[in-house]
Amino acid sequence: MMSSRPENAADAAKAGPGRPKDLGKRAAILDAAKRLFTQTGFDGTSMDQIAAEAGVSKLTVYSHFGDKESLFSAAVRAKCEEQMPPTLFLSGLEGDLRAQLTAIAHAFLALITSEEAVAMHRMMMAPGTGDTNIRELFWQAGPQAVKDGLTEFLRARVARGELAIADLSAATSQFLCLVKGDLHMQLLCGMSCGATEMDIDRHVDATVELFLRGYAAERAG
Repeated sequence: MMSSRPENAADAAKAGPGRPKDLGKRAAILDAAKRLFTQTGFDGTSMDQIAAEAGVSKLTVYSHFGDKESLFSAAVRAKCEEQMPPTLFLSGLEGDLRAQLTAIAHAFLALITSEEAVAMHRMMMAPGTGDTNIRELFWQAGPQAVKDGLTEFLRARVARGELAIADLSAATSQFLCLVKGDLHMQLLCGMSCGATEMDIDRHVDATVELFLRGYAAERAG
């Protein structure tokens, strides 16, 4: 795949190393990228549009992210971390396992059912959207990053003797798929199931209960 860098992007790259980046501009670029990639897809979004939306020069966009592919990955990753920050999988390691799994489940469900995530998912599934490389970038920055975070969390809990899991990757996938339930599929199909907060609480609690019944370590005595 050809790079999306302009001819003068090389000058921007040379100017970048060693120079402090403007975090405000970086945040504005990411916000603009998240909106535009969701609305018009990868191919339908240009770096010029992102720069204009963010209120910065195109050179500034390239200085921060290098090329459109890198910006796309960063935008997907930023969206995930808004609702599922890395600390979600680390904080409270000494605390209650059920409570933390419940918090992870709620955050994951809120992420995948957000308008931006549903729109992005539909875009990735649409024929003719980008190419295999773009789909791989999306997978690695989004779903795979979430799965990696949860896998490491479960690994730590196994090491503490709270869980008995032989295949961490499989257990992680099972948990995330259980959390999705019917709600996610209905949203992808353009339906609104009208789930209330109480319905979601019951679904998450049942998911965590089922997971713990399957993988909780047996306690001696």
